[in-house]
Amino acid sequence: MALSTQERNANTPSPSKRAKISKKLLRVFGRTNGNYRLIGEGDRVLVGLSGGKDSLSLVHLIANMQRHAPFSFDFLACTVSYGMPGEEYTALEEHCREFGIPHVVYETGIYDLAEDTIRENSSYCSYFSRMRRGALYTFAEKEGFGKIALGHHFDDAVESFFMNMFYNGVMRSMPPIYKADRGFHVIRPLIEARESQLRAFADENGFATLGDEACPAMRKAVKAPYARERTKAWLAQMEAQDLELFKRIKASFKHIQDETFLDPGRWKRDDI
Repeated sequence: MALSTQERNANTPSPSKRAKISKKLLRVFGRTNGNYRLIGEGDRVLVGLSGGKDSLSLVHLIANMQRHAPFSFDFLACTVSYGMPGEEYTALEEHCREFGIPHVVYETGIYDLAEDTIRENSSYCSYFSRMRRGALYTFAEKEGFGKIALGHHFDDAVESFFMNMFYNGVMRSMPPIYKADRGFHVIRPLIEARESQLRAFADENGFATLGDEACPAMRKAVKAPYARERTKAWLAQMEAQDLELFKRIKASFKHIQDETFLDPGRWKRDDI
């Protein structure tokens, strides 16, 4: 159930603890926000919080930014409940109270809805991911948030790039910011951070994180998605042989030469 800003502030005590964040991760986060102008003065940001290492890192970094940035903004961590039997977020709610993070659990009926709406032979993981994103959008729209922050990191962006190329025949990745059809902006403040940095953050702070066991797809008798795991394993093998691999991939993402591809619409020619 949605709460008003006043109710959320009343239910969010002053933090009794602060997370330890490495200077390197703080630099990456701050540089990304500055370069792409993700969060600024007066923004109202809804942060998707699943309880995994990525979203936990994100919400703590945003909370740290709110304390130290030379501008003011509001944020709310939102956990989408699928409505499945035994779903439990008490520990996550207590974590947010302990660290003074404003948080709400948004109740939905996605789990039951899946029985009637998912297409045959579709990926349950992709389905639940889309439905969870849609629920976040609905909550943001209803509560008047101008931005939604997601916890995707650079490894996600690279994996998506190669998955789209190998499996879908398109060159596409994850932008740091884009405007959704509903009018608000979706931002990815961790898009230049490595997954290993976020794992180290969670480990150093001793955070208990939610993993695949929180995904409804794990309760379905379906095959696990193989494309991302296969791509992740391939990239890990490549990086083990070349430690500079991701550094060069990041550079290539920022130096795209459109006219070198087989898309005439992107060529700089005056004869066609």
